[in-house]
Amino acid sequence: LRIDVFPAGQLFGIREQLGAVTSGAVEMGGIVSVVSFPPINKNFNVVSITGMFDSYDEQRAFFIEDPSGKAVWDDITTKSDSVLLMYNPVGPVMTFSTEELSGVASMAGLKARALIGAERPMWEALGANTVSMPTREVYSGLQTGMIDTINSPPGSIRAFSWWEFLTHGQKPYQYFADAYIMANKTWFDGLPGDLQELLVEVGREVGRISTDTIMQTGEETLAEFEKRGGVVTTLEGDALAEFQELMGEKVMPVIAETVDVDVLEAAQTFSSN
Repeated sequence: LRIDVFPAGQLFGIREQLGAVTSGAVEMGGIVSVVSFPPINKNFNVVSITGMFDSYDEQRAFFIEDPSGKAVWDDITTKSDSVLLMYNPVGPVMTFSTEELSGVASMAGLKARALIGAERPMWEALGANTVSMPTREVYSGLQTGMIDTINSPPGSIRAFSWWEFLTHGQKPYQYFADAYIMANKTWFDGLPGDLQELLVEVGREVGRISTDTIMQTGEETLAEFEKRGGVVTTLEGDALAEFQELMGEKVMPVIAETVDVDVLEAAQTFSSN
């Protein structure tokens, strides 16, 4: 099996990847779940609720083991004619800014980039302004001041050189942004059985490595960020309680409206157990 790789968005941007796999324009592609899946099935928004899942493994297990979660996953992969080959997590998401971050009050008036719809309720509750912006425009957006704040995994601020402008970061991590290598199912099913097994086996092995190292990589990136002069604040005590109260009272109810009640309750029960 020969695999030609086209990195750095040469063929399709982050929003077009799954459509390219579905149409067969590419046989395999990197899919960021929170971007590509909710337009197919709104219930995937459950992963964007802050604190819903405690880890990548727990989040993934919901879509494998829980009947409601599995129904969501099966609906997405059936409609997109896709099959999972490998987990390739983007990283846990936190807030970064060119402005000081020290809790809820400091975030009012910020110009925040919104990649997914589930982010908007948080920014609105915080009193920040939102700008919809694709990943390829974030660098110039920070450079020109069109935006000053983003939600992002730590690794991305290094990979895309956004830390040339960002000066502050704020925890806690809000959710676990997952991504996958997915294949066009029609193409995959047409491969000889031994090649199918090989792709799945290698994907499982490398996906485990990727998952096991992503949290460590994020912390290492934050350490580099601080060496560059960046400031990382971890909300604690009253500041953390204020943030969690805002998320619970104003943000979660809005996001929850985009998720069917039975799926939301199933996710809450699954994660609590």
